[in-house]
Amino acid sequence: MKKLIGLLANSQSHFINLTRIAILIVMVWIGGLKAFQYEADGIVPFVANSPLMNFFYNQKAPEYKQYKNPEGKTVQKNIDWHKKNGTYSFSYGLGIVIVIIGVLTLSGIWNAKVGLLGGVLTVGMSLVTLSFLITTPEAFVSNLGGDFTTPQYGFPYLSAAGRLVIKDVIMLGAGFICASDNAKQIVYQSEALKINQNTSIN
Repeated sequence: MKKLIGLLANSQSHFINLTRIAILIVMVWIGGLKAFQYEADGIVPFVANSPLMNFFYNQKAPEYKQYKNPEGKTVQKNIDWHKKNGTYSFSYGLGIVIVIIGVLTLSGIWNAKVGLLGGVLTVGMSLVTLSFLITTPEAFVSNLGGDFTTPQYGFPYLSAAGRLVIKDVIMLGAGFICASDNAKQIVYQSEALKINQNTSIN
């Protein structure tokens, strides 16, 4: 047990780099999927209801509800509506941004300043995503009725969409860890430079 504790204690820097790699994997995978129709359709409820992002779309919420494409199903009239809405062009741009953030964060392994930027952007992206819990009606279970009264709906009963969003709390923490680690490296490098300059003068 002592060896394990010692190993974990001495491996923090490696685990932080592993966190950067994990962020890259998530960002590249999710960002890459933004180029595909089903994923672009899937983020519409989040974007359309967000006061921070809905200006990217041409149509106002909740019109999108009439044109939802279930995953694995393609309906041409719905796709046509999403094209007019700007759903796909926005998704392509968002995907590129997400991939770039992942690459910047990974770069923190070699370049502290670039990594700091990536970590801060990861934090910012996570905060925007978590705001969807407040702005997106679909984030919580709806009371759709049925044979009897829906027993669990509304807050705090997260829907599938809400359960997806809440996981960004982990991404938020990971972004802070990576940014903090790179910030510490920048401070150390700055202090070391000052010491070297003072030594040279003396």
